[in-house]
Amino acid sequence: MSLVTSRLRRVLGFALFLTAPVVASADEYFTLIVSGAAGGAEYAERQERWRSTLIGAWRDRADFRDDHLIVLAETPGPGVGRASREGVQQAIGALTTRMGDDAVLLVVLFGHGTFDGIDAKFNLVGPDLEAAEWRALLAPLPGHVVFVNTTAASFAFLDRMAGDRRVTIAATESPVQRYDTVFPEFFVGAFREPSSDRDKNGRISVWEAFAHASGAVRRWYQQQGRLATERPMLDDSGDGAGTEADGGGADGALAARLYVGAGVDMPTAAGDPALAQLVARRSVLEAEVATWKAAKATMTTERFEAHLERLLIELAQLSREIRRRMAAGSRSQ
Repeated sequence: MSLVTSRLRRVLGFALFLTAPVVASADEYFTLIVSGAAGGAEYAERQERWRSTLIGAWRDRADFRDDHLIVLAETPGPGVGRASREGVQQAIGALTTRMGDDAVLLVVLFGHGTFDGIDAKFNLVGPDLEAAEWRALLAPLPGHVVFVNTTAASFAFLDRMAGDRRVTIAATESPVQRYDTVFPEFFVGAFREPSSDRDKNGRISVWEAFAHASGAVRRWYQQQGRLATERPMLDDSGDGAGTEADGGGADGALAARLYVGAGVDMPTAAGDPALAQLVARRSVLEAEVATWKAAKATMTTERFEAHLERLLIELAQLSREIRRRMAAGSRSQ
């Protein structure tokens, strides 16, 4: 056996371990959106638009559940709590009693942040929470946590939020990137953009949303003729370093298998054995795609792209058949 073949098998074996399918039922998806202190009417309007876009993406789905969505903002109102230290603590405390081991929680921060070289904070109404405090609050939660800090001072959260079953996304990757970010505009928009679904399985994973937003950020600065002042980063390997969407490395395998929402998932296949088999096969294919991507560095570009293309074609065909059967089942009810 050649050294390259041996290495490829080891990498594929380890990647397969990392990319076993993440299975969560429709009742186990939660979202916490925190719009912090806006600092002005223009910022408040922008944050409200981002919230509405993201929530709208969930509400368009048949299985949306209001009780799986928690929204905190500077100005409380119907269905919206106060984005204060106490408000965040109460919200996460309530989720601790509701989430199971297979649950997926998406936490999204809109607003402003600060970093003084030691402490990284997200601006709330009243006393702020430092990154280490966010980590301590989320530590008791079972299941997976996807933590997205869209602010300019978000890079320090990559290291401080890193951990097992955690995905952390930051809009910036260094302390010099201190200007308002455009990343949140494109991140929330990814969940309404069909092109975000790169593997054509009918769902948008955390990695796909991150990759879509990252590419849109880069193009925005190019079109504006401006030097980019933000570089979105993602960490899900637990090393806290983070990786760009096109940067390769160990990050991305977990994010590619996670989907988020508010009680939202593909409709159940219960009562339809044929559909259940299709859904199970799709999970296997999704894991294989993630495994193959993780092993990209061990093979030639031609081999990688040829096999990946075959996987994605089969996945797209399978997903189309799943949607067809689900639509037919809905019409018959």
